[in-house]
Amino acid sequence: MARGITCYFTTVSPWAYIGHELFLGIAREHGVTIDWKPVNLAEVFPQTGGLPLGKRAPARQRYRMLELQRWREKRGMNFNLHPKYWPFDCALADRSVIAVVQSGRDAASYIGSVFKAVFEEERNCADESVLAEILAACGHAAQSILQSAHSPQTDAAYQANIAEALAAGAFGSPTYVLDGELFWGQDRLELLDDALRSGRKAFSPAA
Repeated sequence: MARGITCYFTTVSPWAYIGHELFLGIAREHGVTIDWKPVNLAEVFPQTGGLPLGKRAPARQRYRMLELQRWREKRGMNFNLHPKYWPFDCALADRSVIAVVQSGRDAASYIGSVFKAVFEEERNCADESVLAEILAACGHAAQSILQSAHSPQTDAAYQANIAEALAAGAFGSPTYVLDGELFWGQDRLELLDDALRSGRKAFSPAA
């Protein structure tokens, strides 16, 4: 049976975007499955000591801009540091990912396309028509997916993801969970790769 990784993330996260393709490559190389779990960070932060960007100290905000530039270069990417439609209300985009997962289709390509739309193409992914275009381009039944995204069942799943993320100890996006061990941030992907490659037992904070 294939091992699995749970990925707690949100479509508004530049860090989840930066790590997306590398994460997919690691998963493919090691034959692991991915359980995509979009979460609303506005509900995670208050319970885990986090702050929304605008409320962080100026020094932290300035350092964040350095890190974005470093990782853009490190990962060989080309994206806007100040996208036109960022930040945006990501609730519908996040829920549309859940709806794609619930449809039984692989959500990875759609997630990557939403990230690209936000950070490279400067499209407004809070706009339902934009999401419909992206869904259709990825081969999904756009109207059906968006109808599902608006449903109470999908909203309940979105809320359940928050509870699961908190129970797992996640506090930011992206958080990758392998055998109960957390790897927070795309800058931990090499460590996740090492853990899979070595086959070691999961580390525990109780050690």
